[in-house]
Order: sequence, then C-alpha cells, then structure tokens
Amino acid sequence: MRQIDVHKIADEARFNGFHGLVLFWCALIIIFDGYDLAVAGIALPSIMKQMGVDPTQAGFMVSSALFGMMFGAIFLGTIADRIGRRWAIVICIALFSLFTAAAGLTNDPVMFSVTRFLAGLGIGGVMPNVVAQMTEYSPKRIRSTMVTLMFSGYAVGGMLAAVLGKGLIESYGWQSVFFAAALPVVLIPFVLKSLPESMPFLLKQGRHEELKAILARLEPGFRPTASDRFALPTEDKADDVPVRHLFQEGRGFSTVMFWIAFFMCLFMVYALSSWLTKLMASAGYSLGSALTFVLTLNFGAVIGAVGGGWLADKFNIKWVLFSMYVLAAVSITMLGVPMPTEALFLVVGLAGASTIGTQIVTYAYAGQFYPMAIRSTGIGFASGVGRSGAILAPIVIGTLVSVALPLQQNFIAIAIPAVIAAVAVAMINHDRSATAHQEDKSTGSLDPAPGGVGIEGR
Repeated sequence: MRQIDVHKIADEARFNGFHGLVLFWCALIIIFDGYDLAVAGIALPSIMKQMGVDPTQAGFMVSSALFGMMFGAIFLGTIADRIGRRWAIVICIALFSLFTAAAGLTNDPVMFSVTRFLAGLGIGGVMPNVVAQMTEYSPKRIRSTMVTLMFSGYAVGGMLAAVLGKGLIESYGWQSVFFAAALPVVLIPFVLKSLPESMPFLLKQGRHEELKAILARLEPGFRPTASDRFALPTEDKADDVPVRHLFQEGRGFSTVMFWIAFFMCLFMVYALSSWLTKLMASAGYSLGSALTFVLTLNFGAVIGAVGGGWLADKFNIKWVLFSMYVLAAVSITMLGVPMPTEALFLVVGLAGASTIGTQIVTYAYAGQFYPMAIRSTGIGFASGVGRSGAILAPIVIGTLVSVALPLQQNFIAIAIPAVIAAVAVAMINHDRSATAHQEDKSTGSLDPAPGGVGIEGR
C-alpha cells in the first residue's frame, strides 16, 4: 500500500500542459471579470445622460457592484469549500455575466443598481476561487508568478472594456457593452469539463478515481494503483466549518493582519482609480493627459503584478510584499510634488505597480498562507473585508477634494494606508503559513518514490 502525499505532488510537479490549461481558464475568467467590473465606468457618461441622474446618484449606481463584491467574496468564497470550487466558479460566471447583461435592459437607476449588485456577487466571488485554484495547482517554485500572471488578466479586462466600449457605445448605444458581457455563459460547459476540482474536496467526497486522474495529469510520472491511499496534512483536510480554521493553529492574528492589508490596499487602488484623473486635471493637466495617467497606472499594474510575483518566487514573499507597500507610500506621496511630465509618468507607473500590482501579490500571499481546505474561505474573507476599503475610498477622498486641500495633502492621504498595510504585512506570522509548514515537512524523513512524484511507501 502506498500513502500518497497529494500536496507534495502538486508542489514538486514540473510545469506541463495541465498547468497551462488551469492557467488559461483562470486567466480567461479573470479577464471577463475585469471587463464586467470596468464596463459601468466606461458607459457611465452615456447612462447619466439617458437616465438623467446627477453625479451623486451615478456614484451610488457604480458603487452598488462594489457592495455586491464584498458579499460575494465572503459568501461565494466560503461556499466553495462546501460545494466544490468548480461549481462555485461556474455560479459566479453565471451571476456576473447574466446580471451585467441584464443591466443593459434597465431604464431607471434603481433597477440598474439592483442588477449591478447581483453581478457584483459573481465578480467578487470568483476572485478568491480562481486564486485558490491557481495556487493549489501551481508548482511551488513558480506559484507566485503563475497567480500574479493569471490575475493580470484583471487589468486586461479593464483595458478590453475601454477599447471595445468606445466603438460599441458610439455605434449601438451604452446597452451594447453590457449585452456583450453575456458571452462567458456559453463557456460554462467547457469550464465544468476542463477545470479540475479542488483536491481536498475530492478527498472529502471520496472521489478517489477523479483524484488519481488529476494527479496523473499533474505529474505524468505518477502511476496510480488500486491500493493507493491519499493523505493531506491535518490542516489541509476539509470539513464543514472552514471559517473557524482561519483563527486556529496560530493563524488568528495573521488573519486580522491580512484583513487590514487588504482593506488598506483596496482603499489606495480605488482612491487612485476614482480620483487620479480629477486630481491631475485640477493640477493643470489637460483631460487627455489625465486619462493617459490612468492608462500608465494600469500598465504599471501589470508590470508590478508579474514582477512582484517573480520576485516573490525568488525571495520571501512576505518581505517582497512589504517592500512593495513601502514603494507605494513613497510613489503616491511623490505624485503631489512638482516635477517634469516625463518623470511624473514614471512615478504614476510606479504607483500603479505598487498599488494595483501589490493587491495582486497580496492575493497570492493569502493563497499561499492558508491550507488548501480553507484557501477559498481565507481569501474570500480577506477580499470581502478589503472591499469595504474600496467602497469608502471614493467617498473619503471625494470629501477631501471638496474642501480644496493642496494637491500634495490629497496624495499623502492616499499614501498613509500604504504605511499601515506595510506594518500589517510585517506582523504576519509567516511560520504559521501553509507554505512554511510544507517547507518544514520537506526536511523530514519522507522518501519520494522513483520519478520524484512525492509518494511515501508503506
């Protein structure tokens, strides 16, 4: 009889077509997710004109999706550890696709807000699930890179909304960009067929044949036998109350630190995305230049996400993340300092890399901190708490803008959360992470079977 360490096989596998397939589906889902979130902002001027709403009403219409994302991240992140991650992802795709399309059928602000809230449930719920999926199935040595590369699809979705939005709205009206969001529904059967289920969930369900098939694809050198028995570390075993595990085995304090980091990071991201154009325009830049700053911010985000993920795989992810938050504090503060336009573009790019990019690396760290069985729950709760920062940011910074503070003081207000987040990350107990536990176990007495697939013989 062989005792198969499922986690070890996933950690030590070499990148192959199976990993590429998981990366493809997760990245594609995130691209659609990013499109659905960004599309309301792209169409907002046309919506305001047709529905006759003022800026305050428009703000509530847009923020309704953020409220949905907060509840979706918590509920659909947690439910994935009960019904299976694949079905949770499919439910999220259906929610954000169908209800974003439904928003295009509305004629009044209230119904628009309701449909955007329901779409937000799916937009927020899919994030912790695809991060958990990508973390579980990525080889350990490139795990952060794969998660951040996948999550960069979020910025791609936003850019796609901007590019398609202009042409579609001019030709067919604002409703067309919402109708286009229904396309991912046709992919649901392919997602169910191609995307693997979470391994702890399969173990909990006793679906060993499916698990054997997945392991054989993860590591082609693995040859399943009828007598195989599968094992996970105690903290990776699924049960029916995953939430309580966020505060057990020494993880409680670090869980709260993750919540603070998520809150502060999303506060910065949405403060900049909501007010950068306005602040730059008030500083004397033309609207065209101010919009270019937003594109530069998002371009920097992609570089920061992938670069941060690469660094996190080379060095300790905790201290890479800490350094990125420090860079965010410095670069955002510098946005209020007079400098040549070329230098300002560089600083805006650094701000994008160290805020939006850092958000993605923070997701990657949370995914590596929590064991497999509670990974979706851990990321979901952190993301849900963080969404309250996203909701508050436009309101808080808008209030500061309305009192006409000097430009630099506005940016200092946005930079302060970066300092708080850096302190929170520094206080996370990395020794309690699932990654550290696996490193400890790998120095033990397990003898891998021939082929290096992490099989312990008994």
